[in-house]
Amino acid sequence: MKILVGMSGGVDSTVAALMLKEQGHEVIGATMAIWGNKEIHKRIQAKMEALSDKKPTHVTCYGPEEKEKLEETKKVAQSIGVPLYIIDCAEKYEEIVLDNFKKEYIGGRTPNPCIWCNSLIKFYALPKLAREQGINYDKFATGHYARIEKSGDRYLLKRGLNESKDQSYFLYRLTQEQLSNIILPLGTYNKEEIRSIAEKHGLKVFDKPDSQDFYNGDYNELLDVKPLKGNIVDRNGKVLGQHEGIWNYTIGQRKGIGISAPAPLYVLELRKDTNEVVVGYRDETMQDSLVATNLNWIPFDELEQPKKCLAKIRSTQKPTEVTITPQGEDKVLVKFDNMQKSIAAGQSVVFYDGDIILGGGIINI
Repeated sequence: MKILVGMSGGVDSTVAALMLKEQGHEVIGATMAIWGNKEIHKRIQAKMEALSDKKPTHVTCYGPEEKEKLEETKKVAQSIGVPLYIIDCAEKYEEIVLDNFKKEYIGGRTPNPCIWCNSLIKFYALPKLAREQGINYDKFATGHYARIEKSGDRYLLKRGLNESKDQSYFLYRLTQEQLSNIILPLGTYNKEEIRSIAEKHGLKVFDKPDSQDFYNGDYNELLDVKPLKGNIVDRNGKVLGQHEGIWNYTIGQRKGIGISAPAPLYVLELRKDTNEVVVGYRDETMQDSLVATNLNWIPFDELEQPKKCLAKIRSTQKPTEVTITPQGEDKVLVKFDNMQKSIAAGQSVVFYDGDIILGGGIINI
């Protein structure tokens, strides 16, 4: 089988490509170029070069250091005897991921760019653009820790067997068509096993750190907006202080608010219409329900009746028991058995039935 592997230069995608090659498949590597050449990119790049003595200490997906990363990925692919193609996805990334990121943050919401990047760039634009460039293949593979299985006429997305490394939360928006054409070789492995395989094959990336965020700079650099002064208020509307843009805050934030109080204050709400940051004490951060829209279901097309299942409102959370109830077209009410802290609009809620990912949607509170 001819398999196109999305490679990033990290240990996971490298070992995924190596495994598939050792299984006898013809493996081709493809990596995304997503850092554009617009004025905003030039300004950020100049700033980073001026601070060259203060390079980021962690690996990210998006940033002006992309040229170096692409060169590293080429070397890694060569070391395992896999040809590598660089696919220019910058325009699509800007249009789909960054535009959404800017719109959501400026609107007082907290987006997760990795969710959109996976479903619409890594698993859609990248393989599509590769094929348009004449790169033929039968299946597309990545180094994500999750599993795909077929059950009847549906493809199921399942959690990776290594719970601490499972990445299914980030893949819940994949469609049946995408799942039918994807291979995830690492779904039954843990990270230590993958690093061990890389070390045994003499791959220098065996101890390379994981990517920890999508961008390593100040988010204001990407938003490219001027400060907009407004009030920081409590639930009763009492003015406690001022801010310079609601996009500088996230729901649940405790540090950096800059207001003295008898107990720590948390960001409860970001009001775009009145340009207010609402703060309160810890007990005010707790909620027992949310509404989600922009839904994607995997084992079935629609949720037709209430269902008990598990859910996560952030990738690092342990799944918790909920009841999900359809609220008309493309909307679901999520009722938690236990109170949840700091539910943030713009983030994703993902539903599970054991190891099976039912789907998920975007939180609207």
